[in-house]
Amino acid sequence: MEERVLFKKGAQRVFLDLVIRELNCTSLRDILQYGFDYSYASLKNYYTERRLLPRSFFENLCYLAKIKPEKLKIKYIKGSWGQVKGGKVGK
Repeated sequence: MEERVLFKKGAQRVFLDLVIRELNCTSLRDILQYGFDYSYASLKNYYTERRLLPRSFFENLCYLAKIKPEKLKIKYIKGSWGQVKGGKVGK
């Protein structure tokens, strides 16, 4: 599983808004014109913070928008971080 990027609450949306502004996109959907293999539904889930951004997608967005990831307050977590908790809760 790929690592995910953990932002503080509300910061993932701010990050995506910054990317949209830096890339001169008119909407969230316009990010897909840069050749990403994600559906619009996935982008909406990232924007509403229902899902965490995959690390590779985050790094590609930072590269395109010329944002330095070191300046953001983020943590990288394992892609399987919710599976352990879900298995314990289910028993």
